[in-house]
Amino acid sequence: MEQSGLDSRKPGSRWIAFVLSLSLIFGYASGQIRYSISEEIKEGTSVGNIAKDLGIDPLILKARGLRIVSGSTEPLFQLNQNDGFLYVSRNIDREEICQRSSVCLINLKTVLENPLEIHYVAVEVLDVNDHSPSFPEDNKRIDISESTLPGTKFQLHAALDPDGGVNSVQQYKLSPNNHFRLEVKDHGKDGKVPILQLQSPLDREASSSHRLLLTALDGGKPPKSGSMDIFIDVLDVNDNAPVFTKDGYSAEVNENAPIGTTVIRLNATDLDDGLNGAIIYSFGNVNIKVRELFNVEPMTGEITVMGQLDYEMDDSYEINIQASDGGVVPFRTEKSVSINIKDKNDNAPVIEVMSLSNKIPEDSRPGTTVALLSLTDLDSGVNGKILSFVAGNVPFTITPSIQENMYTVVTKAPLDRENKSMYDITVVAKDSGEPALTTEETLRVIVSDVNDNSPEFSVRQYNFYITENNPPTGSVFSVIASDHDEEDNALITYHIIRDGVHANAVTSFINVNSENGDILALKSFDFETLKTFQFQVVATDSGTPSLSSNVTVHVFILDQNDNAPVILYPLSSNGSAEGVEEIPRNVNAGHLVTKVRAYDADIGYNGWLLFSLQEVTDHSLFGLDRYTGQIRTLRSFTETDEAEHKLVILVKDNGNVSLSATATVIVKVVEPKEAFAASDVKSATSDEEDNNVTFYLMITLGSVSTLFLISIIVLIAMQCSKSTEYTSKYLQETNYDGTLCHSIQYRSGEKRYMLVGPRMSVGSTIVPGSHANTLMLPDRRTPGEVSL
Repeated sequence: MEQSGLDSRKPGSRWIAFVLSLSLIFGYASGQIRYSISEEIKEGTSVGNIAKDLGIDPLILKARGLRIVSGSTEPLFQLNQNDGFLYVSRNIDREEICQRSSVCLINLKTVLENPLEIHYVAVEVLDVNDHSPSFPEDNKRIDISESTLPGTKFQLHAALDPDGGVNSVQQYKLSPNNHFRLEVKDHGKDGKVPILQLQSPLDREASSSHRLLLTALDGGKPPKSGSMDIFIDVLDVNDNAPVFTKDGYSAEVNENAPIGTTVIRLNATDLDDGLNGAIIYSFGNVNIKVRELFNVEPMTGEITVMGQLDYEMDDSYEINIQASDGGVVPFRTEKSVSINIKDKNDNAPVIEVMSLSNKIPEDSRPGTTVALLSLTDLDSGVNGKILSFVAGNVPFTITPSIQENMYTVVTKAPLDRENKSMYDITVVAKDSGEPALTTEETLRVIVSDVNDNSPEFSVRQYNFYITENNPPTGSVFSVIASDHDEEDNALITYHIIRDGVHANAVTSFINVNSENGDILALKSFDFETLKTFQFQVVATDSGTPSLSSNVTVHVFILDQNDNAPVILYPLSSNGSAEGVEEIPRNVNAGHLVTKVRAYDADIGYNGWLLFSLQEVTDHSLFGLDRYTGQIRTLRSFTETDEAEHKLVILVKDNGNVSLSATATVIVKVVEPKEAFAASDVKSATSDEEDNNVTFYLMITLGSVSTLFLISIIVLIAMQCSKSTEYTSKYLQETNYDGTLCHSIQYRSGEKRYMLVGPRMSVGSTIVPGSHANTLMLPDRRTPGEVSL
C-alpha cells in the first residue's frame, strides 16, 4: 500500500495560506489526498490516516462528525471517527469498478462540521493478476464443409481477461493435429485474436468431426490460462455464403443519444434456398466495451445504442458484424461497420506549455519566441476550433506554428528593462461552440538586462576647491556616476584620461579610486606654484561591450599661510636682516630714521604684514608705524641718551597661525658735523642702494600682484560667468605708503570675497553687515563645486 500524500501541498505555502484564509472567512476548506491500494485486499485493511494527512487533531474528529459522503451504492470504504483511519469495507475488484481503464481512481468526499470542511480523497486501485483468461463460451462448434479448400481461415472468439496490461491475454496455443494450424492477429486495443486455418483438406468420410483444444495464456508470473474446446463438424457442401448489399457501412450518432436509438440497419442476402439461405446477424470479434454500448438484432441486422456514449472516451467504433446462413455447414460473412460519435461542446480548450523562456534579453527583436504552447480541445468541428490571443496591453502576441495545434508566443515590440522588467502574459484560448468555453494561462517572463545605458555623472562638470599643503595620498574629493542597467552592466570603474603633455604633467600627482571614484592627491599642492588645473575622469561600466562617459573636473587651489615674511631692507652683506643707521643728535621728533621693507609670497590676510617693535633700548625715543614699517623719533635726543640704540623689529603676517621674521636696526647717534660728513660720504651709495632696493621691491610686488590678479580674474570669470554687474565703488581706497597696501581674500566658509585695507585688523574687518573696505561678491558656485 502506497500513500501519495496531499496534492494540495504541491503548489506551496501560498495555496495553503489561501485555503486557510477561505476557511476562516466562510468556515469551509477543501483539500485532496491520494492513496494507492491493490485490488482484492482484505476487508478492514487500513488505507491511510486522513486526519494525520490533513493535519487535524484526532481528538476532535468525532465531535466534528468526520464522515464519508457516499452515494446510494454500498460504500467500499469506511472511516473511523476515533483515529481518522480509512479502512476497506468490502472486497474491491478493479475490473468490476473500472473495467478496462488504464488508471482506476475511486473518488471519496469527506465532511467535517463546525466549521464545515470538505476534503476529497482519491484512492487508486492497482491491478493484480487475479483473473484467468476465459473464452465467451466453453466450447466452440464449427461446421466445415468437406469442400473447404486448404488455407481457409476461421476467426475464433478472442479470450477475455479483465486484467490489463501484461496481465491480459498475450498468446494462444492449439493442440497438435493434422488438419489445422493457429494464427494470431493483433487488433490493437481489441487484443489478440486467434484464427484457425485449414492446412489440409477435410474428408468427412474419413472423419466427420475433429476436436481441438485452444488455450489462452496471460502475461502474469506465473501465467494463468483458460481453454476452449473446438469441435469441427465436417458437413456436406453449402456453396453460397451470405453477401452484404454494401461494400462498407458507416453511421453517426450523438454522444448523448438515448438508449435504444437505432444507429444503422445492415442487410445481407444468400442465393441458397431454405435454411442455407436464412441469415442470422451477430457480433463478430468485438471487445466487451462494444458489446456494452451497442446491440445487434439477429433477425433484422439493426444496430442500436445500448449504453452511454462519450465522444471524449472514444470518438469512433469499428464493429465487426457477422452474417451466417442456415445451411448445414453455414457460411459466415463479416463486415466492418464504422460508427462515428458526434461531438457536443462539453470540453474547454486545454493550454499546455511545451517550452518557456522565462528570461529574454531586452534587446530581443520583435518576433523573438518566448514560449511554445499546445492548444487542444477534445471536442471536434466547430466545438474544437480554437481562437487564441494575448490579453492586455503587452508587447507580446501569439502566432500559429507550422505544426497543428502548436502556437508560439513572440514579442511584437521592442523591450526596455529599465521601463518594465517583468511581464505576466495571459494567453486566452476560446473555442467556437455555443456557448463558447474559455481557458486562460499566465506566463511570467523576466526581461534580462543588456548593456544599453552609459554611466551618467551626477553633474555636467565638477568644481573642487582644495587648500594647499593637503596631506599626500589622501582623498581630496570624489566623483559619482550611476548606470540604469543592473549587475555587471551597472558595475562602474573610474580612470583618469592621461593623454597630452600638459595632462600628464598635471595628472601625474592625481589618481582615482577605480571602484568608488575617490580622487587621491599623490602630493601636496602649492598655491604659489599651481593655482588651478583641470582633468577628465572616465566612468566605464563592466558590460560587454562596455560603455563609458567622461566629465571634466576643475580644481582650484586655495592659499594657506605657509610662507613667512621676507625682509628686503635692512639686509647685510652676509644676507642677515641687520643694518646700521646714523642720525644727528639734533634731529627733532618725527624724524624718519629708516624704513623696514618686507614681502610675503602668500595673498590676502596671509600676505598682509604688520610691523612691531620686539626689542628697543628706549621706548620713549623711537616709534614704529605698524603698517608702513617706518621708524621715526618720538622726541629729541638729550645729552643723557646713549649714542647707540638697538631696535629689533618683528614682521608678521595675519594668517590664522601667523608667521614672522625679525630685522635688527642699530641706530647710532652722532654729532651734527659727523653726521653731515658721513651723509656726504654715504649719500651717493645710499641713494644708489635705495634706488636698487626700491626697484627690486617694485618688481617683487608687481609679480605677486600680477599672479594674484590673474588668479582672481580667472576665478571670478568662472564663478560669475552669468553676471558681471560689479560696481567699482567698493574699490575706492587711499593708497598708503606701506607694504602691500591692498589684498584680496576669498573665504570659502562665508562664500564671499573681501578687499581688506591696510588700516584694518582681522577682527575688525569681518563684521556682519559691514561693507567697509569689503568688496561683496555673490557666490556663483555650481552644484558640482566643492570647497575642501
